Amino acid sequence: MSFVLPPASHILVVSNDIARRDQIVAALNAAARPDDPVQLSAFASDPGEPALDAVRRDGDLHLVLIDHHDTADRSAVHLAKAIASLRPELSLYLMLEDDDTKLLVEELAGDAVDGYFFRSETDHAGWLRILAAEVAQTAATPFYDALRHYVAQAKDSWHTPGHAGGDSYKSSPWVGDFHAFVGEQMLRADLSVSVPMLDSLLHPTGVIAQAQRLAAQAFGARKTYFATNGTSTSNKVIFQTLLTPGDKLLLDRNCHKSVHHGVILSGARPVYLDSSVNERHGLFGPVPRARVLQAITDHPDAKVLILTSCTYDGLRYDLAPIIDAAHAAGIKVVVDEAWYGHARFHPALRPTALEAGADYVTQSTHKVLSAFSQASMIHVNDPDFDEHLFRENFNMHASTSPQYGLIASLDVARRQAVMEGYKLLDRSLNFAAELREKINATGAFRVLELNDLLSDEVRGDGIRLDPTKLTIDLSASGWGADELRGELIERFNIQIEKNTHSTLTLLLTIGTTRSKVSRLFDAMLRLAKQAQKERRTPRPTTRLPKIPHFTRLACLPRDAFYEAGERLPLLDDAGQPNPALVGRVCCDQIVPYPPGIPVLVPGQVIDAAILGYLVRLLQTQKSIELHGLATHDGELHLRVLTVAELVALRPL
Repeated sequence: MSFVLPPASHILVVSNDIARRDQIVAALNAAARPDDPVQLSAFASDPGEPALDAVRRDGDLHLVLIDHHDTADRSAVHLAKAIASLRPELSLYLMLEDDDTKLLVEELAGDAVDGYFFRSETDHAGWLRILAAEVAQTAATPFYDALRHYVAQAKDSWHTPGHAGGDSYKSSPWVGDFHAFVGEQMLRADLSVSVPMLDSLLHPTGVIAQAQRLAAQAFGARKTYFATNGTSTSNKVIFQTLLTPGDKLLLDRNCHKSVHHGVILSGARPVYLDSSVNERHGLFGPVPRARVLQAITDHPDAKVLILTSCTYDGLRYDLAPIIDAAHAAGIKVVVDEAWYGHARFHPALRPTALEAGADYVTQSTHKVLSAFSQASMIHVNDPDFDEHLFRENFNMHASTSPQYGLIASLDVARRQAVMEGYKLLDRSLNFAAELREKINATGAFRVLELNDLLSDEVRGDGIRLDPTKLTIDLSASGWGADELRGELIERFNIQIEKNTHSTLTLLLTIGTTRSKVSRLFDAMLRLAKQAQKERRTPRPTTRLPKIPHFTRLACLPRDAFYEAGERLPLLDDAGQPNPALVGRVCCDQIVPYPPGIPVLVPGQVIDAAILGYLVRLLQTQKSIELHGLATHDGELHLRVLTVAELVALRPL
């Protein structure tokens, strides 16, 4: 068992009055109890930049107490706002002269301040109790605590699931090893909705509702909902809430396939926006800002705009001007932040989509924070939010038997993000900078910077890079990406996130450790030396076949998808692109993976360029999976509308 130090919580006391602040620090520290599970301790700082430096340096800081010593001086309010902007997860208290000062501060500071003390009071032990309660409230995990408490009661199970707390595994000579592998507590915590004290995800009024309120506060949302089937389902829920059949939707063609599935389910009419492409490295980036703004102008009847920020490779939009333009046109903005759920907890990664004004944000809490796989969150800031309609759509997709371990992991992940996310992310960012330097020093590999990742059409769009996502260019080493990925897993036990034909992508998270960084660099250095020893030559620059532009929709995607259609072979008898497919309307979503961008969506007209692109992929890119094609008699087919079906459907 590893040794873990107890948590620490620091209180920063800020004042120009050195004697008073030293007195308060001493009194707070004297009142601290050694048996307190959260070790509260106070230290002092001058106002202004010294206080901000302390906030930046101390990852265990949770409380700031600012002395508002002069009612005419607004510096305390300005400092409170600056700290809230830098680290919104911190709790801020002000020391005031009287009630008149309090009214002034409340008017100026708004929601930045969490509480007040009066300077004339000398009950610093009482102050500490209040501050300790603030920490306890922030760190609370209501659902996880209830789940743990229930499991500890060791109730006999006469309800689902059938393994009855793991007893069916434990007594089995065939699957008893699964009990040992998964663990006693995990199985005992796998419960059903038959346990009222654990609340209901479909109609939360107890501990799940409390956990969701804490998550909303942590991530800066009006409402937050826990999802146990990933961001894929979260996107579909939002679409069905905001869109009715025929409603127009502006969407990034680079969106996750769940967004395109949501188009089918909602019956929306999509307007696809081609994303930028780095053809050299096979990387797809944001939609150019001018293209998004033009689409907003051209489609004033659009109901929703959805964008992905950040992308798989860490590219994120300058969202604020886009969201402002959409809102001015009456368009709701949804941001798929699946890969960016950690951003709220470090100033180097902000602003988040919610901070930029997005109405709805989906996050894969499991991707970059400490939740279990499939555990995600939906954040809502829409002033016109219809909670009843949202709940009906949410319940349509959610299981009536949710995995309580997933819900508990969301509760715990939020607690960790608030209490130590800043410290852990700061560590990850330092690791990322260190790896960039060391990998580049090998001479064989190079970590791509923002300028390398952007295509020319988006260079002036204010796009930024999430430094925790490293894209390594392998072309100078002589190693192929698939070959090198195999070497890393087989020889060095290192599993990467993904690769293209010439790059590897590494994901640094709050779980990245010094040992992992060391092992990765050692592997990259050995592989670089091997390439030099074997005199490997740089590989010629190969480009993926260029993805064709979107053609047009002949009908709503939903209408095409639900028709039976007919299946035509992708290749003709001579092994060439089948000309019979040109001009036909596709019924399915055809997605090369990677990168995962649909080449065809239901309802889209097929042209010769798209057909040729699919065939070239199959012939030249053996590592790419082509999702959506049907196999018949060993040959690949496309499902397309029959002529009669197309005539019968409502045209666009």
